[in-house]
Amino acid sequence: MKPLAVGLLGCGDVSDVYFRNCARFESVRIVACASLHDEKARAKAAQYSIPRVCTINELIEAPEIDAILNLTAPQVHAELSKAALASGKHVYTEKPLALSLPDGTELLRMADSGGLRIGSAPETFLGARLQACRRAIDSGLIGEPSGASAFVVSPGHEWHHPNPDFFYKPGAGPVLDMGPYYLTALVALLGPVQRVCGFSRITFPQRVIQSLPRRGERVDVEVATHIAGTLEFESGAIATVIASFDVWDSELPRIEIYGTEGTLCIRDVDPLQGPNVFGGEVLVRTRDRSRWRGTPRPGGLEHWDTLPLGNAFTENSRGLGLADMAYAIRNNRPHRANGRLAYHVLEVALGLLESAETRSYREIASTCERPGPLPEGFPAGE
Repeated sequence: MKPLAVGLLGCGDVSDVYFRNCARFESVRIVACASLHDEKARAKAAQYSIPRVCTINELIEAPEIDAILNLTAPQVHAELSKAALASGKHVYTEKPLALSLPDGTELLRMADSGGLRIGSAPETFLGARLQACRRAIDSGLIGEPSGASAFVVSPGHEWHHPNPDFFYKPGAGPVLDMGPYYLTALVALLGPVQRVCGFSRITFPQRVIQSLPRRGERVDVEVATHIAGTLEFESGAIATVIASFDVWDSELPRIEIYGTEGTLCIRDVDPLQGPNVFGGEVLVRTRDRSRWRGTPRPGGLEHWDTLPLGNAFTENSRGLGLADMAYAIRNNRPHRANGRLAYHVLEVALGLLESAETRSYREIASTCERPGPLPEGFPAGE
């Protein structure tokens, strides 16, 4: 069967990895691109041999395009995804699915009523490391999961981003910026969440930009920058989450999963490279072992037993969720990085923030299926 014809919308920095990776998969082909800045679209099309450059409206309306890959700014995700669905296109969007639950609800309704698919990043839970965690849980290696912890902490984006203002405005902050990687990982491993409770604060009312070219400028902070929360899963497991732009450094693992027979641990030197990457080590400690075991790394764990990662997606594999959606359309099965998963994660994230504001528990109204695991051993490009 011919590949899904994809129009890429939004030619910013993140588009490069999608252009590269989508060329790896036989199920998708980027045939056109568009951007608010026409010169960016033309430059990317020339760099990656994309046949056609369009305006945004032309891309959305083009009859030869089957799906829109929405890589625009989060503030316009919902608007442009709705336009694509209204035009009869499938949609795969960068995270978040939307910035509000009503917009997210409308996106799911439009997709369902039109017989269309909608998918959303992050798809990092399909990477080698989190899939290894999934196999360990499903095989009973750590017994029944009883709890988890997730820590996404940093000193803020003003230290490295040339224009960090957005991260401190409504629709962003640590829970909606980096939080979806961690929350999606937890839901993919433990299933849906039924109740949340959160606390939050703004530690610095202004942030001073440290990166060029705007070093020394000040940004007013309009959203909570340190959030501590608790998630209660439908399974009964309980997770602790800390999301912060106010932490200088940390030695905490990025994610741990606790079971009745053992613990899974994902740790990283870079606090922003936990479930935000596809590969990396997984450490395991079980009742019958006196030490951790994990995947080797240079100068570190060569003498330890190995927990095999099991699939090929150890590098940055953004686009994997879109490729899986294309196969799902072809084979009439559910796709893994789907809209209901993304909507559920959005409701959990917003629920944490609302709980902190109202000083009350927030019941999560939505639910989702735990995405199926990726099969092992399939050829590269499939």
